[in-house]
Amino acid sequence: MNARSERAPLRLCRQLPTGLLEVDLHAGADELDALLGFAARANAKRGFLFVSKVLGKHWPVRPRRMLAIHERLAADIPDAPGPVLFIAMAETAVGLGQGVFEAWLRAHPDCSALFLQTTRYRVGSGPIIEFEEAHSHAPRQFLHLPAGAHEQALLTSARTIVLVDDEASTGNTFVNLAQACRRLNPALAQVHLAVLANFMGPSATAALSARFGLPATMGALVAGEYRFAPSDIPVDASPAQRYDAQAERGASTGFGRLGLARALRRPDALARALATTIGADEQVLVLGTGEFMHASTLLGAALEELGLDVMVQSTTRSPILTWGAVRHAVQFADNYGEGIPNFVYNVAPGQYRHVLVCHETPAGEALHDTARLLGARLFHFHTEDDVEEVPVR
Repeated sequence: MNARSERAPLRLCRQLPTGLLEVDLHAGADELDALLGFAARANAKRGFLFVSKVLGKHWPVRPRRMLAIHERLAADIPDAPGPVLFIAMAETAVGLGQGVFEAWLRAHPDCSALFLQTTRYRVGSGPIIEFEEAHSHAPRQFLHLPAGAHEQALLTSARTIVLVDDEASTGNTFVNLAQACRRLNPALAQVHLAVLANFMGPSATAALSARFGLPATMGALVAGEYRFAPSDIPVDASPAQRYDAQAERGASTGFGRLGLARALRRPDALARALATTIGADEQVLVLGTGEFMHASTLLGAALEELGLDVMVQSTTRSPILTWGAVRHAVQFADNYGEGIPNFVYNVAPGQYRHVLVCHETPAGEALHDTARLLGARLFHFHTEDDVEEVPVR
């Protein structure tokens, strides 16, 4: 792992409404407050949450700050035999993984790489790998195999796999997914984990190569280990996932679920058109939806480059208590149609002069309700080059 500090561990204790969280930090303590906060979840599997301040999920972040984090994690990836397969973990780290992939491509323009994201939605009728993220609020995940011949060839010839998530705690999900990929491609020769926070602890991190059965490295901005003693409190027992193989959820096949071997194109023309309707001193929130994150970040970056005051963030299905690093919570209907409550955190109605909701699904009633609640405009990304503003009813 990339050690940024060799100091004695810094111990933090946080009494959450859901229990006592103790964290020993081995690296990254000097920038902890800029990178992480702590929150509580009424969840039987895990009553706490490390809230990343640079992920663009539960906390708003400036696009240039987020893109700089992508560059840092990409720079931690050791020189590796290619092609390189990048897999981002849904839902939280989909944007992070795609950003790290694109940052790596910029630094290695002559190398071949493939990006895939895991997803909680079945798209198309092609083959999938199904696996479980045991501690997740919505544990069932899928990895769709690429549809294109070039992307299929990259998958089956990849020598290095880079798994990207916001946090590593046990490593179990990474190991299970890597083993599934090795069954598809026995030529995989090494593994790298790119995470914002590694809370596996030194011993478990050192044992990764043995667990993977391959040389394994870890890149993280914060490293340590934690202990959590839960309180006896009521938990949220409502389902966070209602999978129906026959249901059409509107999840796109064009942004990474079926594989991308290139960076997404930034919507510069759209940004220039939007900038004419936004004052230089007016705050803007560009809000992705669920697993649809990176395209909205690129729009935010383009607006920021034009001199606007922009933050980016995404909605989530994860229920979090309003405590600690979560100061506001707004609940609305699920635009993917599973009937699962969705949330946006640390955004108060009226906080931003402009809210631009970016979505991959058709603009049904759920999105119109969300737009009315936040005073937002809706932008349906049919493809990266075809973005339609949907009038809010």
